[in-house]
Amino acid sequence: MNINGYELEMTCGACPEQYDVFKDDKQVGYLRLRHGYFYASYPDCSNEVVYDAEPKGDGIFEDDERDGYLLNAINAIDERIKRGHPAPITEDT
Repeated sequence: MNINGYELEMTCGACPEQYDVFKDDKQVGYLRLRHGYFYASYPDCSNEVVYDAEPKGDGIFEDDERDGYLLNAINAIDERIKRGHPAPITEDT
C-alpha cells in the first residue's frame, strides 16, 4: 500500500494489525494497533512515538477507520522527517 509516497508493508493482519513504513527503500516508521491503541513510531518499532490514537478497532481496524488513521500516522511521520526533531501528535477520542 502506498500513502503519499510512503510504502506500507503489512507485517501482521490482526491482533495486532501492524505495518513497516518505508521511504526511498529506507524504513522510516512502524505502525501498530493492539488492544484499541494505535501508534506510529519513527523510525522503527522501539523508537519515538510521533502519533497515537484510540480507534474503535481492538486488534484490527474497522473498515471505516483504517484509511484515516493510516493517513494521520503517515502525515505525522512525514512531519517528523521534515522538521528533523520530535513533533508528537496525539488524537483525543
